[in-house]
Amino acid sequence: MPHPHPPSDAAPLAERLRARGLRLTTQRQRVLAAVAALEHATPEEIASQLREEAGPGGAAPDTSTVYRNLELLERLGLVWHTHLGKGAPVYHAAEHPHLHVVCAGCGEISSVDPALLDGAAERLAADLGFQLDVGHVALSGTCRACRERAGSES
Repeated sequence: MPHPHPPSDAAPLAERLRARGLRLTTQRQRVLAAVAALEHATPEEIASQLREEAGPGGAAPDTSTVYRNLELLERLGLVWHTHLGKGAPVYHAAEHPHLHVVCAGCGEISSVDPALLDGAAERLAADLGFQLDVGHVALSGTCRACRERAGSES
């Protein structure tokens, strides 16, 4: 059965794996394709997606295999993980750097241009010698819709 998400990054993935003496496996391709399709997903959600794609009786990697592949894909620079609060980290493709804003009220996740934190990053570097990694940044707060709902309930 063909997979609904053809691995668009198969060539870079294959090149990066070969450079490390590793093989391009179907599981690695499928995990990377699921990350791209789901945008922000936990390893459990990725494993569930792969099981759904495989269908009844189809072969799908278990969650521990998904975790191992995600760790490898992150070392290769193809995916990033971010902790958005409680629970497992979410993974997303590394091709479009962004930071995350998470609504504490409804749980909505929005992606924001990392340039938004340029001033804070410059100050951290100047004051502390600290280099900010925006790929792993998640800011928590309350979204417009939740603030408006709260205002209308007052």
